[in-house]
Amino acid sequence: MKRISKLTACATFAVLIGLRPFDAYAADLSSVIAESAKLELIVEDCKFTEGPAADKAGNVYFTDQPNDRIVRIGIDGAIADFMKPAGRSNGMFFAPNGNLIACADEQNQMWSINVADAAKTLLFDQHAGKKLNGPNDVWIHPSGVMFFTDPFYKRPWWNHDKAPQDVQALYRVDKDGETITRQEEPFKQPNGIVGDAKRSILFVADIGDKKTYSYPIETDGTLGKRTLFCEEGSDGMTLDDAGNLYLTGKGVAVFQADGTKLGVIDVPENWTANVCFGGADHKTLFITASDSVYTIKMQTRGISDQR
Repeated sequence: MKRISKLTACATFAVLIGLRPFDAYAADLSSVIAESAKLELIVEDCKFTEGPAADKAGNVYFTDQPNDRIVRIGIDGAIADFMKPAGRSNGMFFAPNGNLIACADEQNQMWSINVADAAKTLLFDQHAGKKLNGPNDVWIHPSGVMFFTDPFYKRPWWNHDKAPQDVQALYRVDKDGETITRQEEPFKQPNGIVGDAKRSILFVADIGDKKTYSYPIETDGTLGKRTLFCEEGSDGMTLDDAGNLYLTGKGVAVFQADGTKLGVIDVPENWTANVCFGGADHKTLFITASDSVYTIKMQTRGISDQR
């Protein structure tokens, strides 16, 4: 039996169903998960959910990529399609000016979307005169400098079978939006990305090599020497204000700032694609997993430079 009604056009209101009490989780997660918190299923019957991003108010936007739409979950619980079609958008992040930046996978583009009217602007779609492989995930420093990952995942809506770029890589975009620089460090298949501006750290996951790296962010916005953070990859990821890093794939793995693994939040789906903090107090973890979206109340809140 379905827990909530089908979301073919998105339900008007979320229905929260508790699935698992807090005491079923590893005790080490007690420092991050709120007491007596339950994993809640709030959306299902999508095809594949991705790219959750919260605006300053705590409203969360996520993508249902095969259905070519972006869905909005309001802080009042209302759920509705925000944009359809949506360029087969994948990873997303809010820019300092309040626009939603989307990795528009359909034509290997990066978009800026005005959330007031869903008007989109094409930012770029090439590097060195060639199309990008398929921008996957993005993070933007408060200064406006952008970082994004560009792996190659063959899509059924593409008319090309080979990667346009010679490598799968991490890119940096100057705040003027015009200068795009490819990082030289090799990646097998870069994917999740998130940064902490206060600590001047960027995290990038190489999901193909099962590793996550950290980079120091220099004062000019460039990146310093890459360091291995942990021997796990990730699809999407986020940070909290205590410096904990949340990786996805099978459930949500939580790592302390020093790389110590606290534990895993179990999610009853085959794949957990991405995660972000949202809600009015930014203390609810939103988890996009397969055809669904889950939430769980946290003690920690989303990192301040993400709001």
